[in-house]
Amino acid sequence: MTSTSKDVYLVIGGSGFLGRHIVNALLARGDTASVFDIVQRYHDVPFYSGDITEQSSISEALTKSGATCIIHTASPPHGLDDDALYWKVNVEGTSAVIAAAIANKVQKLVFTSSAGIVFDGSNIIGADERLPAPERAMDAYNESKAKAEEIVLAANGNGGLLTVALRPAGIYGPGDRQVMQGLYEVYNRGQTHFQIGDNTNLFDWSYVENVAYAHLLAADKLVDPGPERDPLEPLSLSAEETEMLDRYLPPIRLSTGDHRIPTSEARPPGPTLQQSPESSRVTQNFYDPSFQHQPRPIVRTKFDALSETALSRAETSPLQVAGQVFFITNGEPVYFWDFTRYVWNELDKIVDPEGKEKRLEKRRIVFPQSLGYVFASLAEFWGWLRGKPHMFTRFRVAYSCGVRWHNIEKARRVLGYEPQVGVEEGIKRMITVRYDLRFQRLRQLTDIPSGGSRRMGRNPLRQNTRVCGIYSICGWQGVFG
Repeated sequence: MTSTSKDVYLVIGGSGFLGRHIVNALLARGDTASVFDIVQRYHDVPFYSGDITEQSSISEALTKSGATCIIHTASPPHGLDDDALYWKVNVEGTSAVIAAAIANKVQKLVFTSSAGIVFDGSNIIGADERLPAPERAMDAYNESKAKAEEIVLAANGNGGLLTVALRPAGIYGPGDRQVMQGLYEVYNRGQTHFQIGDNTNLFDWSYVENVAYAHLLAADKLVDPGPERDPLEPLSLSAEETEMLDRYLPPIRLSTGDHRIPTSEARPPGPTLQQSPESSRVTQNFYDPSFQHQPRPIVRTKFDALSETALSRAETSPLQVAGQVFFITNGEPVYFWDFTRYVWNELDKIVDPEGKEKRLEKRRIVFPQSLGYVFASLAEFWGWLRGKPHMFTRFRVAYSCGVRWHNIEKARRVLGYEPQVGVEEGIKRMITVRYDLRFQRLRQLTDIPSGGSRRMGRNPLRQNTRVCGIYSICGWQGVFG
């Protein structure tokens, strides 16, 4: 049973990518929202400027706004070479937010964590919330996020404050300044035919409006008490099976039984008892470099995080929201390079609608993952010599070649979360909002037909990327970030 009175929201980091979409979602349903940030980019809601590490600044914003719920999304972007900044903002800043919330008797705190905090360099296959963060994080960003999440969950119940943490994975959409900038630079330089790894790794992406929607659901349901913590009757298990249950992820047969995970229609079916009539055609298309694969998501995971076995072993009831963490994704992992090529395909429809430059028709050059590590090592060494870290790193190679998808059944069943926008539709919206109108305007200014060229024979859209507001940070950053 949710609260009968409407909350007043303070979105910390509300001028940022995710924060702004959360503000838009709140305004769309008629809620009262304010923003706490260091830069004011929008003027349709009350804005409070301040330092997130200063409790007094946050308290002042809470007092003036009258907020009863804080949604904390503020964080430096991933990929910076500034460990101290991550710790200051994500850890010290989150501690200051909690202290201010308790001092001002705020009832709710929704924290934006990251699915990356459980990444240890190995494959993540259908992981649920019981998978712990590694003892040693892969980088400073994930280390600081993991610590901040720990602080948020530990604060649940202190001074009447209820807390919850959400772990989105691979956020993209309108307003994104990481994924799309890097992918555009790769496209703009005509490097879309390069690939590292065999593209058989499923990867989770999350459309930003879906993530914003999940934050609102979490805030709405934070006051739900959930069921009483009444452990289920002991199951009839052998001593060996009981010992297995003490592990974080027990064998699948102890919960939902053995059955095959539904996989992409665009890929070879793999080992099966009986091949379907389409098997040979699908396999042939997979190994045909000219065949254009489209993202085809899997449908569901096979592990039930809320099975009787899982519930009976949980220290607290996973059926309540307060004090819990939730993975938030689109629930449809796709093969990594399929996602990037779908983005490039949509870009091509806008930048080169007549297909004169034929960027996407080049024969693919596939580098094995091992060679990718060699290139990344050289790039890191070159960056070290220059005194400027290179964005193409071994970590990013591992990140893009590994399997990374998560089980969101807990969010589905406890929060009532269901992605509202699919992966493909999200890509189309992102491309349209960011590029379509800008390129149309640029064509009008240059008075050159789409796909046309200047005297020098170069596409003006490629010469004037700064006119479009597109800045090069690193060609591969969007791919590996």
